[in-house]
Amino acid sequence: MDIILFHSVYGLRPAVHAAAERLRAAGHQVHVPDLFEGQTAGSAEEGRALLEEVGRDELLRRAVLAAAPHSDKGLVYAGFSWGGSVAQNLALGDDKARGLLLLHGTSDIAEGASVDDLPVQLHVASPDPFESDDWLNTWYLRMQRIGADVEVYRYPGAGHLYTDAELPDFDQKAAEQTWKVAVGFLATL
Repeated sequence: MDIILFHSVYGLRPAVHAAAERLRAAGHQVHVPDLFEGQTAGSAEEGRALLEEVGRDELLRRAVLAAAPHSDKGLVYAGFSWGGSVAQNLALGDDKARGLLLLHGTSDIAEGASVDDLPVQLHVASPDPFESDDWLNTWYLRMQRIGADVEVYRYPGAGHLYTDAELPDFDQKAAEQTWKVAVGFLATL
């Protein structure tokens, strides 16, 4: 399976490379674009400032360009937090998308979006300061309405980016469970 994995607002850091290696070890080809072109952030605030400095439209353009050479094969789009929102937007706009793996983040759903039984799996902390219960309920129902086949996994007590061993949010048990379930999901696509 070809997977494109988008980083969070922290940029392309070791945790993203480690995730890609984990997925490669499971037999997948993983593409890891650097949307921030070498820049990384030391905090979420710095990352959001970097995101605004580069500009959302430019970052989306970079994401589309990174995915384009691989999309004819039928990509699985994946991403961490903000990168999950990028992955979601691209997957919902790609009629050849094979799946969507969201780690720690979702996005608004564009008006008129429609997919044909797109497999979607979301892994998120519970509670999550960026993905409230009300928002997740609304997101889930809207994703189902547009034709997605959605699974949501919640991890009580974990921090927002709980799969990143270098951040205070890290939760080893939740991270290992996430990867076990995610690898199983990818094996079915």
